[in-house]
Amino acid sequence: MGDFALKLDVDKVISYGDDLLECLKNKRDLNTLKQYLDGVNMLQSSCETDFSEIKNLLEEYETRITECKKKIDNAKSEVVADADIDSLQKELLEELNKENNLWEEFRIVSDEMSYLEHQRVSIEGRKQILKNIEKDELRARMELSMYASVTKIIPDLADQTQISGHIVDRDKRIVEKFEFEPSKVSPLEMCNDFWKMINQ
Repeated sequence: MGDFALKLDVDKVISYGDDLLECLKNKRDLNTLKQYLDGVNMLQSSCETDFSEIKNLLEEYETRITECKKKIDNAKSEVVADADIDSLQKELLEELNKENNLWEEFRIVSDEMSYLEHQRVSIEGRKQILKNIEKDELRARMELSMYASVTKIIPDLADQTQISGHIVDRDKRIVEKFEFEPSKVSPLEMCNDFWKMINQ
């Protein structure tokens, strides 16, 4: 019964070790995401500035259009010459075209800002996932340390083709290396050998 429990603990240690290695490989992703988030923030700030400028221009053009309409109304009421009316109407059409162009730019900037907000939310979610991975990694390290202090076994997780590591006895100040090839040794024999090494 004890051998079976130890086998389960060793399998857990190896599984946690594998998970820890996968977590450690993803450190570069965190730096990349941070750089990407900084770029998104800069782009969003630039878009907000453009948005504000376009909004001010729209307000200005709306004011000018209103003034043009008033001029046209005044001109009509004063029965000005046809040439003046044509000139004012052309000016009005130009202002209306400018307004339409600005509204189109405004729509494009709004769409871009929505896209950037979506990206920011996505990046925040990824950052949270990475934080959770770091917490899991710390928990796995602590569990690995606890298993090492209880069993005196420190597994070597670098070589996946064999089961290897060191048995450490702090009292005797001894470090003993062990290696097992799973294809040549049965799990029961490995457990028995572990017990012998630990109890020496």
